[in-house]
Amino acid sequence: MASSTTGFVRHRRSKRAIATFSVFEADLLRSLAAQLVELLHNESAVLKTERDPLEALLDFSGPTTEPEDPVLRRLFPNAYRDDGEAASEFRRFTEGELRDGKSRAAGTIIDVLEEAGLPAEPTDDGISIDVELDEATALVWLRSLTDLRLALGTRLEVEEGDEEYWYSLPDEDPRLQAHHIYEWLGFLQETLVHALR
Repeated sequence: MASSTTGFVRHRRSKRAIATFSVFEADLLRSLAAQLVELLHNESAVLKTERDPLEALLDFSGPTTEPEDPVLRRLFPNAYRDDGEAASEFRRFTEGELRDGKSRAAGTIIDVLEEAGLPAEPTDDGISIDVELDEATALVWLRSLTDLRLALGTRLEVEEGDEEYWYSLPDEDPRLQAHHIYEWLGFLQETLVHALR
Protein backbone atom coordinates (compact mmCIF):
# COMPACT_ATOMS: atom_id res chain seq x y z
CA MET A 1 0.00 0.00 0.00
CA ALA A 2 1.46 3.30 -1.04
CA SER A 3 1.09 5.79 1.77
CA SER A 4 0.48 9.46 1.09
CA THR A 5 0.82 10.29 4.77
CA THR A 6 4.14 11.27 6.25
CA GLY A 7 3.04 9.72 9.52
CA PHE A 8 2.88 11.60 12.79
CA VAL A 9 5.08 14.56 13.67
CA ARG A 10 5.21 16.74 16.76
CA HIS A 11 3.76 20.21 16.35
CA ARG A 12 6.38 22.71 17.49
CA ARG A 13 4.03 25.05 19.34
CA SER A 14 1.22 22.88 20.64
CA LYS A 15 3.46 19.83 21.25
CA ARG A 16 0.62 17.69 19.87
CA ALA A 17 1.07 14.74 17.52
CA ILE A 18 -0.28 15.67 14.10
CA ALA A 19 -0.78 13.74 10.87
CA THR A 20 -2.53 14.20 7.57
CA PHE A 21 -4.33 11.23 6.02
CA SER A 22 -5.93 10.79 2.65
CA VAL A 23 -9.61 9.91 2.83
CA PHE A 24 -8.68 6.38 1.74
CA GLU A 25 -6.18 6.01 4.60
CA ALA A 26 -8.51 7.51 7.20
CA ASP A 27 -11.37 5.28 6.07
CA LEU A 28 -9.08 2.24 6.16
CA LEU A 29 -8.10 3.06 9.76
CA ARG A 30 -11.75 3.56 10.70
CA SER A 31 -12.70 0.23 9.10
CA LEU A 32 -9.91 -1.68 10.87
CA ALA A 33 -10.83 -0.12 14.22
CA ALA A 34 -14.52 -0.93 13.70
CA GLN A 35 -13.68 -4.54 12.83
CA LEU A 36 -11.61 -4.83 16.00
CA VAL A 37 -14.48 -3.46 18.12
CA GLU A 38 -16.83 -5.99 16.54
CA LEU A 39 -14.43 -8.87 17.14
CA LEU A 40 -13.87 -7.88 20.76
CA HIS A 41 -17.59 -8.02 21.47
CA ASN A 42 -18.68 -10.97 19.37
CA GLU A 43 -16.87 -13.94 20.86
CA SER A 44 -18.32 -14.79 24.28
CA ALA A 45 -18.11 -11.14 25.29
CA VAL A 46 -21.15 -9.44 26.74
CA LEU A 47 -21.58 -5.75 26.00
CA LYS A 48 -22.13 -3.94 29.27
CA THR A 49 -25.14 -1.66 29.23
CA GLU A 50 -25.80 1.03 31.85
CA ARG A 51 -25.69 -0.71 35.21
CA ASP A 52 -25.56 0.10 38.86
CA PRO A 53 -21.90 1.03 39.64
CA LEU A 54 -21.75 -1.32 42.63
CA GLU A 55 -23.12 -4.19 40.55
CA ALA A 56 -20.49 -3.50 37.89
CA LEU A 57 -17.71 -3.55 40.51
CA LEU A 58 -18.88 -6.89 41.85
CA ASP A 59 -19.29 -8.54 38.45
CA PHE A 60 -16.69 -11.28 38.19
CA SER A 61 -18.50 -13.28 35.52
CA GLY A 62 -15.90 -12.86 32.78
CA PRO A 63 -14.75 -15.68 30.52
CA THR A 64 -12.59 -18.41 32.04
CA THR A 65 -11.37 -20.16 28.89
CA GLU A 66 -8.94 -19.05 26.24
CA PRO A 67 -10.71 -17.47 23.22
CA GLU A 68 -11.22 -19.63 20.13
CA ASP A 69 -10.26 -16.89 17.68
CA PRO A 70 -6.46 -16.74 17.19
CA VAL A 71 -6.51 -12.93 17.16
CA LEU A 72 -8.24 -12.83 20.54
CA ARG A 73 -5.83 -15.46 21.87
CA ARG A 74 -2.99 -13.14 20.80
CA LEU A 75 -4.62 -10.08 22.36
CA PHE A 76 -5.54 -11.95 25.58
CA PRO A 77 -2.88 -14.61 26.19
CA ASN A 78 -2.95 -16.86 29.23
CA ALA A 79 -1.40 -15.10 32.22
CA TYR A 80 -0.11 -18.40 33.66
CA ARG A 81 1.09 -20.84 31.03
CA ASP A 82 1.75 -23.72 33.42
CA ASP A 83 -1.26 -23.28 35.70
CA GLY A 84 -4.62 -23.65 33.94
CA GLU A 85 -6.67 -22.95 37.05
CA ALA A 86 -4.81 -19.73 37.88
CA ALA A 87 -5.02 -18.66 34.23
CA SER A 88 -8.80 -19.23 34.24
CA GLU A 89 -9.28 -17.24 37.44
CA PHE A 90 -7.12 -14.39 36.19
CA ARG A 91 -9.02 -14.31 32.89
CA ARG A 92 -12.38 -14.30 34.69
CA PHE A 93 -11.46 -11.21 36.71
CA THR A 94 -9.67 -9.24 33.99
CA GLU A 95 -10.63 -10.09 30.44
CA GLY A 96 -13.97 -8.28 30.36
CA GLU A 97 -12.40 -4.98 31.39
CA LEU A 98 -9.45 -5.52 29.05
CA ARG A 99 -11.83 -6.10 26.13
CA ASP A 100 -13.79 -2.98 27.01
CA GLY A 101 -10.58 -0.95 27.22
CA LYS A 102 -9.36 -2.15 23.82
CA SER A 103 -12.79 -1.46 22.36
CA ARG A 104 -12.84 2.09 23.77
CA ALA A 105 -9.35 2.72 22.38
CA ALA A 106 -10.38 1.59 18.89
CA GLY A 107 -13.50 3.71 19.24
CA THR A 108 -11.28 6.71 20.00
CA ILE A 109 -9.56 6.28 16.62
CA ILE A 110 -12.96 6.26 14.92
CA ASP A 111 -14.19 9.29 16.87
CA VAL A 112 -11.06 11.37 16.18
CA LEU A 113 -11.14 10.61 12.45
CA GLU A 114 -14.82 11.49 12.17
CA GLU A 115 -14.41 14.66 14.26
CA ALA A 116 -11.54 15.62 11.91
CA GLY A 117 -13.95 15.49 8.98
CA LEU A 118 -13.91 11.91 7.65
CA PRO A 119 -17.26 11.59 5.88
CA ALA A 120 -19.57 8.65 6.55
CA GLU A 121 -19.30 7.70 2.88
CA PRO A 122 -15.78 8.56 1.70
CA THR A 123 -15.43 10.07 -1.75
CA ASP A 124 -12.45 10.38 -4.04
CA ASP A 125 -12.42 14.16 -4.17
CA GLY A 126 -8.84 14.61 -2.98
CA ILE A 127 -9.63 15.97 0.48
CA SER A 128 -7.33 15.15 3.36
CA ILE A 129 -8.03 14.49 7.02
CA ASP A 130 -5.88 16.42 9.49
CA VAL A 131 -5.57 14.73 12.87
CA GLU A 132 -4.19 16.44 15.98
CA LEU A 133 -3.74 14.39 19.15
CA ASP A 134 -2.97 15.60 22.66
CA GLU A 135 -0.65 13.35 24.64
CA ALA A 136 -3.40 11.36 26.36
CA THR A 137 -5.26 10.69 23.11
CA ALA A 138 -2.00 9.88 21.31
CA LEU A 139 -1.25 7.19 23.92
CA VAL A 140 -4.71 5.69 23.35
CA TRP A 141 -4.07 5.67 19.59
CA LEU A 142 -0.70 4.04 20.16
CA ARG A 143 -2.25 1.22 22.19
CA SER A 144 -4.94 0.67 19.59
CA LEU A 145 -2.51 0.74 16.65
CA THR A 146 -0.58 -1.98 18.50
CA ASP A 147 -3.77 -4.04 18.82
CA LEU A 148 -4.64 -3.53 15.14
CA ARG A 149 -1.16 -4.56 14.05
CA LEU A 150 -1.20 -7.64 16.30
CA ALA A 151 -4.62 -8.59 14.94
CA LEU A 152 -3.60 -8.24 11.30
CA GLY A 153 -0.23 -9.91 11.86
CA THR A 154 -1.96 -12.86 13.52
CA ARG A 155 -4.45 -13.22 10.65
CA LEU A 156 -1.59 -13.12 8.14
CA GLU A 157 0.58 -15.45 10.28
CA VAL A 158 3.48 -12.99 10.07
CA GLU A 159 6.70 -14.30 11.58
CA GLU A 160 9.96 -12.58 12.39
CA GLY A 161 12.37 -12.67 9.47
CA ASP A 162 9.80 -13.68 6.84
CA GLU A 163 10.13 -10.55 4.69
CA GLU A 164 11.47 -12.54 1.73
CA TYR A 165 8.26 -14.56 1.60
CA TRP A 166 6.04 -11.48 1.53
CA TYR A 167 8.02 -9.78 -1.20
CA SER A 168 7.99 -12.95 -3.32
CA LEU A 169 4.21 -12.66 -3.69
CA PRO A 170 2.77 -11.11 -6.86
CA ASP A 171 1.52 -7.53 -6.54
CA GLU A 172 -2.10 -8.56 -7.07
CA ASP A 173 -2.04 -11.11 -4.21
CA PRO A 174 -4.44 -9.89 -1.49
CA ARG A 175 -2.11 -11.25 1.19
CA LEU A 176 0.64 -8.92 -0.01
CA GLN A 177 -1.78 -6.00 -0.01
CA ALA A 178 -2.82 -6.86 3.56
CA HIS A 179 0.87 -7.11 4.51
CA HIS A 180 1.44 -3.60 3.15
CA ILE A 181 -1.34 -2.41 5.49
CA TYR A 182 0.35 -4.28 8.36
CA GLU A 183 3.62 -2.46 7.58
CA TRP A 184 1.80 0.87 7.29
CA LEU A 185 0.31 0.39 10.77
CA GLY A 186 3.86 -0.23 12.03
CA PHE A 187 4.99 2.98 10.33
CA LEU A 188 2.19 4.92 12.03
CA GLN A 189 3.16 3.38 15.39
CA GLU A 190 6.80 4.31 14.94
CA THR A 191 6.13 7.90 13.89
CA LEU A 192 3.65 8.36 16.73
CA VAL A 193 6.21 7.12 19.25
CA HIS A 194 8.72 9.66 17.88
CA ALA A 195 6.13 12.43 17.96
CA LEU A 196 5.50 11.72 21.65
CA ARG A 197 9.20 12.05 22.60
